[in-house]
Amino acid sequence: MDNNPYAPKFDTLPDTLAVFPLTGVLLLPHGNLPLNIFEPRYTAMIDDALSSSKMIGMLQPQKPNGDGTNATYKIGCAGKITEYAETPDGRYIVNLTGICRFHIKEELDTPRPYRIVQPDWKEFEHDVKIPKALGVDREKLMSLLCGYFKQNGMSCNYDKFEDIPDNKLITTLAMICPFEPSEKQALLEKMCHVQRVETFMTMLEMATKTGGSNDDDTPKHH
Repeated sequence: MDNNPYAPKFDTLPDTLAVFPLTGVLLLPHGNLPLNIFEPRYTAMIDDALSSSKMIGMLQPQKPNGDGTNATYKIGCAGKITEYAETPDGRYIVNLTGICRFHIKEELDTPRPYRIVQPDWKEFEHDVKIPKALGVDREKLMSLLCGYFKQNGMSCNYDKFEDIPDNKLITTLAMICPFEPSEKQALLEKMCHVQRVETFMTMLEMATKTGGSNDDDTPKHH
C-alpha cells in the first residue's frame, strides 16, 4: 500500500487535537470534506490549526448531556487542512483531507473556545496507507446507487465512476450519501476497507427497501 501524500509519519501525529463536533458529517481517511466555518470559536480553531499541525478532528455528537452540551462518539477522524480561503465577512472555506481515525483518550481542559482531546491513534495506523483495489462488485453497486439516488432525489453521472479506484469511490460515496448519523458512525468505525464496503452496500439495500434516509439530517456547518 502507498502512503497518503498528505499524512505525516504515523509516529509524528499530534499528541493533542482540536475537535469539531458536527452531526451527520462523515470524514473518512483519504476523503475530502469541504467546510464553511463561520462561528468565532471555530474560526479561532482554524487559525490555531493553520499555525501548527494543520489538523483537526471531526466528531459526531451522540446525545445531549444534562448541562446542555453534547456527548460525542468516542471515535473520530482527523483531517488536515489542505486548502483554505478567507472571505471578506470573516469565514473560512476549508477543504479537510482525512488522515487517520482516533479514539478519544481524554478530553483536556483548555482556555481555548473549542474542545481539545488527547487522541489515541494506535488502533488505526493502517489509515495512513492507501489500499489497493478492494474488488468491489461495480455492477451491483451501480444498481443499488441508481435506486438509492433516485429515491433521494439525487442525480449522478455514473460514467465518471469507471476510472475511480475502489477505495476513493467508496470513501466518497459513503461521505456524501445522506445516511442517518448512527449509520455514518458505523461506516467510520469499520476496521478495514473491505468491511466498510460490505456495510455500505448493505445500507444501500436496506435504504431502498425501507424508503430511504431522513432528509432532515442534512448537516449545517458552523
